Amino acid sequence: MAEDIEHRYWYNLKTGEVEQGFVSPSVDRVGPFETHAEAERALEILRANSAKWAEEDASEN
Repeated sequence: MAEDIEHRYWYNLKTGEVEQGFVSPSVDRVGPFETHAEAERALEILRANSAKWAEEDASEN
């Protein structure tokens, strides 16, 4: 993430659109993502990460 983070891709949770750069308020967007295509899959990626973290938390207990 050494490159210019503000020019990466973000997924706008409010509109469902991919944006490049800091277009929307931070509360409305998730990211950054390396590519436009990756940002389009943001919700899928977030769900997968959440499931993985929940599984890891469950195995620690």
